[in-house]
Amino acid sequence: MLRRWITALVIAVVLAVPLTASAHEVSDITLTFPQDVAVTSFVDDWLDRRSGGRRHEGNDLMAPKMTEVYAAADGVVIKVSESARAGRYLILEHADGWETYYIHLNDDSPGSDDGEAPWALTLAPGLRVGSEVTAGQLIGYVGDSGNAEGGSPHTHFELHYQGLPLNPHDHLVSAWERAVAALLDVPPPVVNGFYMV
Repeated sequence: MLRRWITALVIAVVLAVPLTASAHEVSDITLTFPQDVAVTSFVDDWLDRRSGGRRHEGNDLMAPKMTEVYAAADGVVIKVSESARAGRYLILEHADGWETYYIHLNDDSPGSDDGEAPWALTLAPGLRVGSEVTAGQLIGYVGDSGNAEGGSPHTHFELHYQGLPLNPHDHLVSAWERAVAALLDVPPPVVNGFYMV
């Protein structure tokens, strides 16, 4: 009797799982790499340990301070703010429940680490909550604000789907590969009839 009950339970679970998974399919998003690929490096540091027992819910895009940061997809600015941990940051909302976060943006005056830069050195001109942006559009500048102060400049990049953070690494790798391929497709400049390589 117990054996039949367990068998029936296993069959019910096996039959129910595919129905549940197909009913809640995740839409996908294609990203534009959010920084200059020539000066940006990154690794999969998703869920790495952080102070206070936290886990890292993004990937750090390491680049020199004031490197341009671009919108990873078409969207709308839904938050521009500052906090002790995140520093200066913005959040973009995209179609189908996707959001991207750009954290530790620049807060330093040129040539300093003073944390007193005007917001014009953090965000692209005219960008504010409600601004519509297109993929690849300038939105801000790499920095070390918040708890990144004193460390290497970078953008902490997060990808959220329906309010939950997801590991952005595979999306970033695909975007990086497309950006590099686009750069390689550009013919070298011609100077005095010679290709400059």
